[in-house]
Amino acid sequence: MNAAAPLSDVELTELEQLLDSLPAPLEPLDISALDGYLCGVLLQPQPVPASQWLRWVGDVEGQALPPGPQAQRLSTLAQRRHAELEQAIAQRQWFDPWVFEVDVEAEAQDLSASDLTLPWVAGFAAAMDRFSGLMAMDHPGLLEPLAILYAGFDPDDLEDADELLAVIETLEPPSSLGEAVEDLVRSVLLLADISRPRSGGPARRPRQPVANARHTRR
Repeated sequence: MNAAAPLSDVELTELEQLLDSLPAPLEPLDISALDGYLCGVLLQPQPVPASQWLRWVGDVEGQALPPGPQAQRLSTLAQRRHAELEQAIAQRQWFDPWVFEVDVEAEAQDLSASDLTLPWVAGFAAAMDRFSGLMAMDHPGLLEPLAILYAGFDPDDLEDADELLAVIETLEPPSSLGEAVEDLVRSVLLLADISRPRSGGPARRPRQPVANARHTRR
């Protein structure tokens, strides 16, 4: 199978179940956070070997998973998604972030579009914490896409980020989940232009409005 072949719905569910079934005290990323984490890994100026990023998928402290077929399968599926995202980002193509609609009961909580993307952004932020190359770059073009991504965070969680907070204050929140998802993809591709530039300059940004997220999660 092509290493960058998209995961099927069955494989996506399998990956989610593998993460959910890891035994305590392991604290794995959830499926949406994993996707944001992989994008954060891929935006580092220098490629991050799988041996370095995989250890944080199954546990936030980087503890090793119990050896066996479960760990191997999780690694295979995560690397498949990594390869798919790597290809899309390298070619500046649209990709579908793993951001999920909520069920009817959760909708009663009156969640905003930004609330629904927070798990994905939390995974992205985890990658920024583990791998510092992107955030260490001194480039003014980083501010806007990072502000769009972090706009849903509590300002108290963004310590020593006055410039970022100033840009966040100028942003209008997304009016729909589709708009929020598009913002994620656009921001990732803008960041890629800075940290992983293409020869010949940046490509035109694809726009693909999304009416709904791909899956519903309870």
